[in-house]
Amino acid sequence: VTENQDLQDSIKPQKVEFRSLNFNSTLHWQPGWAREARDTLYFVQYKVYGQTTWQNKDDCWGIQSHVCDLTHETSDIREPYYGRVKAALAGVYSNWSLSCRFTPWRETVIGPPVVTVVHRNKSITVKLQAPHSPYKRKKGSKIPMTNYYDLLYQVFIINNLLDEQHRVLVYEGKNKVIKMKDLRPGVSYCIMAKTYVPMLDRSSAYSSRQCTVL
Repeated sequence: VTENQDLQDSIKPQKVEFRSLNFNSTLHWQPGWAREARDTLYFVQYKVYGQTTWQNKDDCWGIQSHVCDLTHETSDIREPYYGRVKAALAGVYSNWSLSCRFTPWRETVIGPPVVTVVHRNKSITVKLQAPHSPYKRKKGSKIPMTNYYDLLYQVFIINNLLDEQHRVLVYEGKNKVIKMKDLRPGVSYCIMAKTYVPMLDRSSAYSSRQCTVL
């Protein structure tokens, strides 16, 4: 019995947590400290906070991976959820390991906008597209994150004559098309953008740089 108890403890999953980007939400965990950990199988359940019964996630029942996609199961984005994982090895099952409470709307990380830069003469036009959620409209197109949040765009310009860190905020607002005029010809300008959620006071990472020489 003690041996079994030891094995139970040694295979129990560690650090169970949700990670979420634009509502693509996955449950992650780390294996226990058992040496034969690579033969361990994992079983995932989830529930809405306040519910008594746990639901099995069939695609993550007896898997070897340390990640389980719960995007579909957490689609009611203002509800708080829990996930839990147990492990099995050589016919012995660990106890469940529980995640912290996870509310997608509050906790998902919002990605940067997609940036397109078009230049003409002495001006640059920046086009911004909000990141998309995994959830679809009836016609099949993905719903943009602007449906769920009051998003602002922050547009930064790097004038390459100056150093990389010298990013100047040139626009903050909701417009998807921004025109910058009276720029200097022959100079390389790089544009980066972020999404910002005022209600949560949270910014995305920077988009990839889009550079152009006038």
